[in-house]
Formats: sequence, structure tokens, C-alpha cells
Amino acid sequence: MTLALLATSHSPLLEYADLPEDVSGELEAAFAEARRFVHDFDPDLVVNLGPDHYNGFFYRLMPAFCIGYAATSIGDYGSQAARLDVPEDLARNLAEAVIADGVDLAVSLDMEVDHGAVQPMEILYGDITTKPLIPIFINSVAPPFTPLNRVRLLGEAVGRHLTTLDKKVLLISSGGLSHDPPVPRLATATSDQRRMLLGQAGPPSPEARVARQQRVIDAARDFAAGTATIQDLAPEWDQELMRILASGDLTPLDAWRPEEMTRIAGNSSHEVRTWIAGYAALGAAGEYSVTYSYYRPIRELIAGFALTTVTLD
Repeated sequence: MTLALLATSHSPLLEYADLPEDVSGELEAAFAEARRFVHDFDPDLVVNLGPDHYNGFFYRLMPAFCIGYAATSIGDYGSQAARLDVPEDLARNLAEAVIADGVDLAVSLDMEVDHGAVQPMEILYGDITTKPLIPIFINSVAPPFTPLNRVRLLGEAVGRHLTTLDKKVLLISSGGLSHDPPVPRLATATSDQRRMLLGQAGPPSPEARVARQQRVIDAARDFAAGTATIQDLAPEWDQELMRILASGDLTPLDAWRPEEMTRIAGNSSHEVRTWIAGYAALGAAGEYSVTYSYYRPIRELIAGFALTTVTLD
């Protein structure tokens, strides 16, 4: 058994934003370091901890956590659309072990995932089907949110089970950090938006998907220009989160309330739940060290953008 962790922000705007040259250079250097780290580790299995953006999970039934026994990428924002190589027996064993460890979760025999799950695999490998992958959905956009201590306990249960496998396992945590993109919210949704949030509208037409994506692209352009009304980034909050995660003691995060996270760092800051679960999973296997850390608030991506690589000591 060997575990390693790549925790990284994702952004559907990576292929659409007009980034300053120094920022794009920094990002490519960070992605190059991630590729080197992952290719040197050469995992037998990837366990992906990711959110969803009302593409696969909807308010008609919104679990806090869900493990996929099979999964398909829908291909939003130009991401790769494909059937993922999910080893069903390993996914089932993981789900059963987590539940036996006292953490309730859902399972899916036909999970749909979006860019939030697959973008890191595209960056690392160029093909999301390159490695066997178990997707773990963590609700990060649809209130009410489970307390962070439950996210930590989920990660610890996942990590304990993975230590029993005779495999090299790469954990990928995909999301965050502070950001507040224009995602519809149930409390203020129009009737059409409410139907979409509930999953009653059916799969969006190509035209509807393009229009939805264009709204985000336009909001990012306005945000970079300082004319958008979305909430600002929170670099100090981001860096405090990264400091706690790197410390190896995640229990201080148990006191972070969802309402305060939203107020300080935006409605989509809850994607950091994927980071907390990933670090907790690695910590369940032993003490760890952050071997590479990148952070920059990038308004063109509407994100406090971060990337860390982490290994067991």
C-alpha cells in the first residue's frame, strides 16, 4: 500500500479566460509539477474526490456523499466526454467499508460527473480513461451542507480502507478555494432555474449548455475588470485553510460553520470539502508532508487557485 495526494483547484474557465502572461506561466509550471509528481508516483488506482455543478446531482435527491460504481463524464465546458474506467468491485468494497466505519453515504451504479471531477485527469494525463478511477461525489454547491467534521470522518474512513489494498493509490481532491461563480441558488431561483436545480428540466440542449457556459465566461470577464457583482475572493481565508491542512491536524476545521464559509469565501467555497476529505484520507494512512504548494487569487478564473502535492513521510 502507498498513498499520495494531489489537491487542486479546477476551473471551467481555464480554456476560455484571457490570462496575463505571468499568471498563465505560473499555472503551467504548477501543472507541470503536478504531472511530474503523478507520473513519478505512477498509481495503480485513482480515487477522485470531486463536486458537481447541477450536472449529475440535483435537488430531487441530493446526497452529502456518493461513491460511483460506474460513471460517465458529460463533457461540459469542452471537457472530455467518456465512460470512466471504474473498477466496480473496488468501488463497492470501498463504499461498504466506509459505511461499516460509521459514515453514511449513497452509491450510484450510473454516476454522471462534470468538469469538477475530470479536469485534473485531463491536465495530468490528457485522457480521463487512462487510469482506473473511483469517483466520490461530495456535495459542495447545494445547501444544506453536512458539517465539516463529517467530511473529515469520511476522508479518514476512505483512507483506512485504502491502506488495506495492495496498490499505489492516488487521491485527487478537486475544487475550491474561495470563489463565488454565478451558479443559481434555490433560495433565489426563478421557476425555470428551480426546475433545473431539481433536475426536472432534463438534460440541457446544446444551445442551453452553451448559454449557461457563456454566462459564467461573461461573469469572469466582468469580475476581472472589477465590474461584476459576485463576491470577492478571500486570500487570507484560503491561506489559513492551506496552513491547517498542511499541519496534519484537521480538527480545527470542525468549527468552521457552513454559513460563515459562504459569507467569507463565497457560495462555492464549499468545494474545499474535497480537499479536507483528501487530506484526511492521507492522514489516516500516516503522517504526511506537502512537497509542493502553489496559490494565487486569479480573478479571471473566479478562484483562489491552489495546487498541492502531498506524500506520506
